Amino acid sequence: MCTQVFYFDFYETGLVKLQKEYIGGKMMKKYWKLSAITLAAAALTACGADNESANINNANADDGNGAAEEEANADTETVGEEDAEVELDFWLFGANYDLLVEEYIEENPHVSINIQQIDMEDHHNNLFTSLSAGSGAPDIAAIEVSEIERYKNAEDRFYNLYDLGAEEIEEDYLDWVWDLGTSTEGDFSFGVPTDIGPTVMYYRTDVFEEAGLPTDADEVNDLIETWDDYEDIAATILEETGKPMADNPETVFNAKRDQSPEQYFNEDDELIIDSSPYVREAYDDTADWIESDYVENFGMWSPEWANGMAEGEYATLLGPAWMRDTIKENAPDATEWRIASMPEGAGNWGGSWMTIPKETDHAEEAYDFLTWLLAPEQQKDSFEERGMFPSTPEVYDDPEFTEITDDYYGGQNVAEIFAEAALEVNYVYKGADFGEVNTEILDGLDNVYDGTDPDEEWENILDRTEQLLSR
Repeated sequence: MCTQVFYFDFYETGLVKLQKEYIGGKMMKKYWKLSAITLAAAALTACGADNESANINNANADDGNGAAEEEANADTETVGEEDAEVELDFWLFGANYDLLVEEYIEENPHVSINIQQIDMEDHHNNLFTSLSAGSGAPDIAAIEVSEIERYKNAEDRFYNLYDLGAEEIEEDYLDWVWDLGTSTEGDFSFGVPTDIGPTVMYYRTDVFEEAGLPTDADEVNDLIETWDDYEDIAATILEETGKPMADNPETVFNAKRDQSPEQYFNEDDELIIDSSPYVREAYDDTADWIESDYVENFGMWSPEWANGMAEGEYATLLGPAWMRDTIKENAPDATEWRIASMPEGAGNWGGSWMTIPKETDHAEEAYDFLTWLLAPEQQKDSFEERGMFPSTPEVYDDPEFTEITDDYYGGQNVAEIFAEAALEVNYVYKGADFGEVNTEILDGLDNVYDGTDPDEEWENILDRTEQLLSR
């Protein structure tokens, strides 16, 4: 059977995305031409072979060394006895589950777990390469929310967790989170949800006070219920303080986009950004606010962005629950940050699923471990110890959870704020090419900031996107 369709879908949208380089604040597709040539040659090789596994091995024969180099650079820790009956390889990025893994091993001494930590892009690149080659994949692998759709094109490379009993735990998780980790038809579960990123409005009390506005969170919630309110307050703050309302176009656009009932693709993977009103409205509003000087352009993760957090150079930061710790880390001495609700309702930015690749010889043991690790009680512990917000709603009613406060944010009841936001989020289909389209739109908003006419730039975004998806 010819595997050309699979190879182009999975490889082109997976590895090429990871072959990007951050230059001057934009994602530049540095390797596109080389990758396209490689893809064409690989597809011909794939269709000339008889065995499907051989197709993918042949197509990715040159990628093994790169994966080996990345694995050598990973941070790996083994928990458990060297001669344990069951040894599990566990691939992660960012999240720290060490204490919980140690707890699990104490209760299950017949298991040892090798935890590999590596940065997110290398992690997904490594995982893709191993799955494509048919060897080297771990027993358990995390997949981030922006990546999960592209891996669904490789369904045969993963265990269907429904076959391992996942229907018994499905009700423990928020519906919209669980659905993001299943096939469009709903009959294949790729993974168990980890933490999530319900979005809120972080704001500076000193900037609001300077503008003559209330600073108490309840009053700010009443003051900014809608995006029209947000725009009105932005005008007041700019006039009274000279400061922008928001840090950059990306956080503003993301906040509005993630409230939409549909985004870039429908469930038939048809591009709908020019036929559906929601994304265009989010783009237009963000562009209008850029032109009105309500939105600065401090690049995400840049020193300027972090310094703005510390010095109060913008009034609000529209972001997810995990941004709580990002602000604290970048502005440790600030005492003015508080949290209010997102205007017109929350979206989600972040989260992952723990999957079980088909290569494992220990599917049952891997499933037992990851379902314990991500059960409500352990998710509550992860939030208390590491700020990872739970995807398990029963935790939200636990008094020990709802009473969690944060002195940095003036003693606000942060767990309750994020829980209310999480319950507002709805399922939205993203599509395997979500990341590529998103990059083009954010690049377009950068161009608007630099002076390009928004309507002209929208047409350019459509042209670039159509060209990208047609390759």
